Amino acid sequence: MNWVTRKNANVDRVACPWLIRRFVDPEATFLFVPAEEVMKVAQREKAIPFDVQGVELGHIDGRCSFESILMKYEVADPALHLLGRIVHGADIPAEIAIEPEAAGLRSIAYGFATIHGDNDHEKLLLETPMYDALYVWCQERVREKR
Repeated sequence: MNWVTRKNANVDRVACPWLIRRFVDPEATFLFVPAEEVMKVAQREKAIPFDVQGVELGHIDGRCSFESILMKYEVADPALHLLGRIVHGADIPAEIAIEPEAAGLRSIAYGFATIHGDNDHEKLLLETPMYDALYVWCQERVREKR
């Protein structure tokens, strides 16, 4: 399935493709387009829009897009919900303190964005191992709390 979002991905728009490929749609392809073209491209390409104002998989009811995807696809993994809180804090500056790791993730994500600019597919490629590692860390943290 095709998925589409705004170009110049950062935090949520990189974390969401990681989540989608790992837990929702392993064959997903991602299109990054100017914000004003997302809905037109979604219709033309039969793509699912995410992290865009006014869509189901966007910032709704206080959730970031990562959390909206977890909810829509009924992903029940507590480690992914913890990761969602970290992404939430990293993506929404006013809520950076929601989890202590959010500030670090925000710094790293903005570093990748600064280095790679609009090369969103390169950011996905390079940041995927970071999200894999952060997910494993979240799994350990959840296990320790039990």
